[in-house]
Amino acid sequence: MAGLFIAPTAAAPMVEQQCVVAVAGRGLEGDRYFSAEGTWSATPGTGRHVTLIEEEAVEALAREHSITIQTGAARRNIITSGMPLNHLVGQDFAVGSVVLRGMRLCEPCSHLASLTKRGIVKGLVHRGGLRAEIVTGGEIWVGDVIRAVQSNAV
Repeated sequence: MAGLFIAPTAAAPMVEQQCVVAVAGRGLEGDRYFSAEGTWSATPGTGRHVTLIEEEAVEALAREHSITIQTGAARRNIITSGMPLNHLVGQDFAVGSVVLRGMRLCEPCSHLASLTKRGIVKGLVHRGGLRAEIVTGGEIWVGDVIRAVQSNAV
């Protein structure tokens, strides 16, 4: 894993971390969705515990659309490298010792565009990342290996 970020409240800048505590059924301690202060906290939906995006998607955004952002500006909690995410929908996977379940794609939205740059929605369609829920909690560290696990996922 290449990066780890949280934001304390909705629309607040993402803050880079070396380690976060993942709480099963709830989210990442210190993050806006853990404390129900995220932009979409009042809207029912799955996959609000943790979001992930491929570092390669952010690089492609710059290369293909001339939109350059820092990886944290993508507003995802975990930045992966060398790990395709779209196929993890409906699958359990581990980040270090923490088990996550991929729930749905994390498509870019107008809120992301309002906090970053015009054109980002088009540039990240179908590669905006993954929304996941925490199945087994613990600590997540920058550099943790992401791997498939045997699961009972939906």
